[in-house]
Amino acid sequence: MARDRSRGGVPGVPGATAAGRPAAGGGRRRAAAALPTAALAALAALAGCAPVGGGTEGGEGAGGAERTLTVFAAASLTGAFEELGERFERDHPGTEVEFNFAGSSQLAGQINEGAPADVFASADTRTMDTVAEAGNTAGEPVVFVRNTLEIAVPRGNPAGVEGLADLADPRVSVALCAEEVPCGAAAAEVLDAAGVEVAPVSLEEDVKAALTKVELGEVDAALVYRTDVLAGDDVEGVAFAEADQAANDYPIAVLAAAPRPALAEDWVAWVRSADAQRVFRDAGFTTR
Repeated sequence: MARDRSRGGVPGVPGATAAGRPAAGGGRRRAAAALPTAALAALAALAGCAPVGGGTEGGEGAGGAERTLTVFAAASLTGAFEELGERFERDHPGTEVEFNFAGSSQLAGQINEGAPADVFASADTRTMDTVAEAGNTAGEPVVFVRNTLEIAVPRGNPAGVEGLADLADPRVSVALCAEEVPCGAAAAEVLDAAGVEVAPVSLEEDVKAALTKVELGEVDAALVYRTDVLAGDDVEGVAFAEADQAANDYPIAVLAAAPRPALAEDWVAWVRSADAQRVFRDAGFTTR
């Protein structure tokens, strides 16, 4: 069964565990926290000694030995990727897909510091470029979906938020993503385009954390992706015209140091297939 590394810690690295942030609700999986530098070094050392998850690249030929595909992906891809992971495992007997979901810039930093992974899927091209420019992608990243922002509000919209301008009202508490992560950069772009100045009560490390603030009733509104509103618990979405001005393209790439490059290529092809693109559309993404 496809699993999220953040729930079970990092294989082979004692003490390297996931974020302690409350789950967004409904049993959905949490995004992972940044790994300490010491843990990254340990992971890199382990990767040089043996494949992650055991087995070999040609796992089926090794007596059915289990093999693990490690996918680092933007937090906003959680629901769709988990569904695709389960289907991928059914089509690749003996394979387990292990996810590390977090803010894209956080994951890019982990990869560039040596964390072993097979695939990286980012929520924007700018962050993927930092990995490619460091020589850590194999080949050219390809864009596979697009996402836009919405305003997430608690069900019933108690603060009466009707558009971006309402977020500037000091009586409305707002959570935004930090500008270092793609959802934060997109939020800054649409607010600039609309000429709206917002004083957020919190800046979050990724889009799931911003949405959780709304789900827990800690803020009146948050700027998150449309897909997160659709997947959220007890939230509604308020669309706004400026959203298209900051649509994010999501690229994906096999990593240069992938322990299982052939399996990683299969995953990228699966994500770009017609069947997978239907899963993304159902989740609210725009497909190409």
